[in-house]
Amino acid sequence: MAKKVGDKRSAFLEELVAFIQSKGFIWGPFPEIYGGLSGFYSYGPTGKLLKNKVENSIRKVFQEHGLWELEAPIILPDVVWKASGHLDTFTDRAVICSKCEGLFRADKLIEEKFDVSADGYSDKKLLDVIKKENITCPNCKGRFHQKIEKQNLMMKTKVAGKDASLRPETATVTYLPFKRYYEHFRKKLPIGVFQIGKAFRNEISPRQHVLRGREFTQAEGQLFIDPKEKDSWDKYENIQKEKLPFWTGKEQEKGKKHTEITVGEAVKKKLIGSKAYAWCVWLAYQQYIYMGIPKERIRIRQHQEDEKAFYAADAWDIEVKLNSFGWTEMCGIHDRTDYDLKQHEKFSKTNLQATREDGTKIHPHVLEIAFGTDRPVFALLDIFYNKSSKEAGKTTFKVPYHLAPIDVAIYPLLKKDGLPELAEKVKKKLEPFLVVEYDQGGSIGRRYLRSAEFGTPYCVTVDHQSKKDGTITLRSRDTEKQIRVKINNLHETLHKLMHCEIDFDQAGD
Repeated sequence: MAKKVGDKRSAFLEELVAFIQSKGFIWGPFPEIYGGLSGFYSYGPTGKLLKNKVENSIRKVFQEHGLWELEAPIILPDVVWKASGHLDTFTDRAVICSKCEGLFRADKLIEEKFDVSADGYSDKKLLDVIKKENITCPNCKGRFHQKIEKQNLMMKTKVAGKDASLRPETATVTYLPFKRYYEHFRKKLPIGVFQIGKAFRNEISPRQHVLRGREFTQAEGQLFIDPKEKDSWDKYENIQKEKLPFWTGKEQEKGKKHTEITVGEAVKKKLIGSKAYAWCVWLAYQQYIYMGIPKERIRIRQHQEDEKAFYAADAWDIEVKLNSFGWTEMCGIHDRTDYDLKQHEKFSKTNLQATREDGTKIHPHVLEIAFGTDRPVFALLDIFYNKSSKEAGKTTFKVPYHLAPIDVAIYPLLKKDGLPELAEKVKKKLEPFLVVEYDQGGSIGRRYLRSAEFGTPYCVTVDHQSKKDGTITLRSRDTEKQIRVKINNLHETLHKLMHCEIDFDQAGD
């Protein structure tokens, strides 16, 4: 068995959640005044800004690589979910406490205690590990019955008296309009689309904050491709020399760590089945790099054969190492072959084929990048939250600049002498381009500390010298250094700093 998780993570998580709540990032379980319902959370003012930045980052990366954004309904008739397989097979394996009768997801009980991925374990292995490692009920410390229970995760409802369900992911509703895409994109493959929107799962025992919510936001990219074009993918040529942290199935079995190899090597060694799929793995990795997740905290894990969905030709996950939960799944990349379009063609009696130039009819294959936006938000908070070991009570959120909830804070040094009025003018100059906070309450030192807790990269202080020469004091969150910058040059300077075009010491006037 892998190394057991100690109390250090639990202590950090408790501290992190207190910080997240107190600074207006995430509140819950929601609704708090009624005792809360596990698996549901609300984003406060700071958290919503951070989540917006994460989702805009995702949009930017997908759009720059040729995927187009869509939006589809969150409720569909059950015939759709029958066709997709969700209605009958979308289940989790649970165990029941013999004392309090609490229901818990078996694989997660193991993963919360050990640094392993237990999703691919057989029912017998799950029960054996729970018994051998003496894993008890998190609520009452009782023992579990030695039996696996299956719970369907669909959230059911009715529409006009007919059975329907809330979507458990955005993928299925992305496949259904294929005929529309095909017409819109002039009957040419490949077609790349993505959605960012709400999904719902009746999770058995969500206890990992927003990492396992019952309501969550997903971002999924889907590439519809001619199966014959999977290995003639032009974009592959530009990325084949890029090194990625692959963790193969064999390395997992032998207890070895992941290794960095090039995308080209992964394809050559047949770790990855096609060049187009390899490009999708690289693109998924780029999403997390662009979000600012440190490279050393990312690995790409190959699904074991007994873990992989029956229709999947390839399946790898992006995992991120968190301070609170260790290695955590963040994203799945799947080669779904032609399973989805064939299933919906069969159930809907609608032709979902494409036509090659030679007249051959085909069902396009689907390459999928599927992840949530709540998980990277939590990951950023987990990784970049910092409590000073030198100064009591001093905490900072050193999130990458382009993802900071608030871009810049504007502070008049005093509430008099015309400084607030001038500070308001500076604020109005920046508001069309940046998320700006204005605050004139408390000492300037206390305001600086608050801005660091919210992750704000730069603070602008309007003082008496500002009235004389039209300059302000610009303060860096990370170095705490200060320089003078002309008000007329402030937006340009901030833009260059946030895009790392200049160093802070070079930015002064």
